[in-house]
Amino acid sequence: MNKRTAVVTGASAGIGAATARHLAEAGYAVVLGARRAEPLAEIASAIGGRAVVLDVTDPASVEAFADQVPECHVLVNNAGGARGLDRVADADEARWQWMFDANVLGTLRMTKALMPKLIASGDGHVVTVTSIAAYEVYDGGSGYTAAKHAQSALHRTLRGEYLGQPVRFTEVLPGMVETDFSINRFDGDAARAEAVYQGLDPLTADDVADVIAFAVTRPAHVNLDQIVMKPRAQASATRAHRA
Repeated sequence: MNKRTAVVTGASAGIGAATARHLAEAGYAVVLGARRAEPLAEIASAIGGRAVVLDVTDPASVEAFADQVPECHVLVNNAGGARGLDRVADADEARWQWMFDANVLGTLRMTKALMPKLIASGDGHVVTVTSIAAYEVYDGGSGYTAAKHAQSALHRTLRGEYLGQPVRFTEVLPGMVETDFSINRFDGDAARAEAVYQGLDPLTADDVADVIAFAVTRPAHVNLDQIVMKPRAQASATRAHRA
């Protein structure tokens, strides 16, 4: 019996890498996509998956990637991220452009490219990793929250547009997760990134990956529409208990 195929974007680190591992453990043939070829290849080799270099901000890269995936049962739209923490008055349009391109248009490109194969599988599933920033806003976060709101709206629209088709849609909305997210957001400033998680136990990439794997391994008639997950110590994007 052939394994079901799962595609995971942003799979060279963090939630994407953990999700690739969890899906491989669940019996999927995993195709890992990300920009950084070396770590991507290492993770793929470790789990028996296949690495294909992918930049979701580049339409040609997405097309070339999709051409190398003959069939697809699960698509995990995980690629994306934040850049900076600028107030609106100081907004860097280049950073906004990247956030919308990576989070929103990246999800659009990947979903469009693989949707025919997901439907043809007879039991497809699209998982989009957004954030609690998809329904909250906070000072300095307008670029990221705007992008995540848009990404969430895109994903939720698919649920209705493909109603009746053999494809499910799950949005996973994590709160504070300790990965390389913050260090990327703050341009490599490790001290600033570490301060985000000080005084509490944040979620880990494996915590989120475990939930994704749970969602896609439910019976075909079960659709987990939205899953919001946060550390016990976090109540919202702006409120957390720190020791």
